[in-house]
Amino acid sequence: MRGVHSAVDDIRRTVFKEVAKLAYEGGDPRLADQIPLKMIQGDVARHRHDVFLERAIVQERVRLALGLNIRYAGETTPVSEDLQWAEKSKKHFENPLVNIIPFACNACPPKQLRITDNCQGCISHPCMNVCPKDAIYMDKDKHCHIDQEKCIKCGKCYNQCPYRAISKIERPCAAACGMDAIESDELGRAKINYDKCVSCGMCLVNCPFGAIADKSQIYQVVSAIKNNEKVIACVAPAFVGQFGKDATPAKVKAAMDVLGFYDVVEVAIGADLCTIQEAHDFLEEVPEKQPWMGTSCCPAWSVMAKKLYPEFADYISMALTPMVITARMVKKDHPDARVVFVGPCSAKKLEANRRTIRSDVDFVLTFEELQGIFDAMDIDFSKLKANPEDEMDEGTGMGRGFAVGGGVAAAVVEAIKHIDPSREVKIEYGDGLKNCRKMLAMAKAGKRNGYLLEGMGCPGGCVAGAGTISPVRDSTLGVEKFKNEAMSRSCTESPYLDQLEDVINKYEINHHD
Repeated sequence: MRGVHSAVDDIRRTVFKEVAKLAYEGGDPRLADQIPLKMIQGDVARHRHDVFLERAIVQERVRLALGLNIRYAGETTPVSEDLQWAEKSKKHFENPLVNIIPFACNACPPKQLRITDNCQGCISHPCMNVCPKDAIYMDKDKHCHIDQEKCIKCGKCYNQCPYRAISKIERPCAAACGMDAIESDELGRAKINYDKCVSCGMCLVNCPFGAIADKSQIYQVVSAIKNNEKVIACVAPAFVGQFGKDATPAKVKAAMDVLGFYDVVEVAIGADLCTIQEAHDFLEEVPEKQPWMGTSCCPAWSVMAKKLYPEFADYISMALTPMVITARMVKKDHPDARVVFVGPCSAKKLEANRRTIRSDVDFVLTFEELQGIFDAMDIDFSKLKANPEDEMDEGTGMGRGFAVGGGVAAAVVEAIKHIDPSREVKIEYGDGLKNCRKMLAMAKAGKRNGYLLEGMGCPGGCVAGAGTISPVRDSTLGVEKFKNEAMSRSCTESPYLDQLEDVINKYEINHHD
């Protein structure tokens, strides 16, 4: 589904736009209750059987976009009554971050193998021959069927049928989840097992019914701007190309100025310092103190590794993520600023919600949420004027490469070659949590000793995050171009290297507290 525009995208982005407009315009809080009526007009449903159901679902999406908890059937509190909570811009959202709206779920069937009408009733019946559970039987017409109670979904029959008469069906949200966190409630609707969930957001962008959404801080960010606070945006390198071909880095910066942001900073500068810290950590730790080291920048990957393999917790680098490093550098220069991380990732919201990081990163917006704010303010990049000197040019090429799968490991290895040219480093990267799990299984088996392991929660890296807009291939090409345009290539050439020690010391003090 990724990269193909759909009605679900329109609904999601229109909600973001309306919430941003609500924040900019202020006034009567009851306007929040009118958003579903504004979006779903008339008395004929467009996508579902009932227009009232469509409005109820939009209303829950509005609640989540305001950072509020969803309501369940039978709860009647209007959005406007809870708006006061959303206006407390210093208050962080309550878990869970990713939510399934129960009455929006289609109760898709769980994973199954089915034999279709394409079955020819052949006398070879290889599907029956390879089934390890004797789950396949023939009817009186010699056509095959699968006993779902016996079937273990191994897929052997699917691979053997010469007519491709066997189909696989699986909940899209469950198929996209690399943690097997999607389960079923008593009505057959999807539910999230939060003991397994790492908030990567892959389920929410793969649900074709738009039943899954994460909480947003659009309202809180705009409220801070409206209150004349100094709001500084730290923008992840995957932003290139996200807002259309006319949205050059200089124009993105100009658009942020129109929105009321005080300044825009390139997160690649934090990626540069993260690279140096991880390079030193690897040289000091592997293999003398630990057999391998995992990268730290993707929160979904690091949380997954620690959940599935607690014994590996110390093997995941303790280096600060680019988001946190950049935020701390900004707050050192602007102690009174409110920092907004703008990026491709849902899990970054969870990272910023941690107690030790809350003082550094005040808000997190995805690119899609920022696009909603651009839409609310009628930003047209084709007509926007920008100062060419405002091009973001502080990050190095390798730091900008963090946005693409394999880019983190490549940057760390390149830095190690500068620090210790004689050191050979073996690397492997997993993009998507399913591949990451396979990589960790190999590490547990002792087959990745001496390796630097890069984990990315989204297939393709950050450019494929749940909060992205542009197709992954286009984003990858855009980042590569942005990377090649950097003033310096190596992270070891960053002009901010002298600030790394101060940033780390602040972390150690906060972490100790």
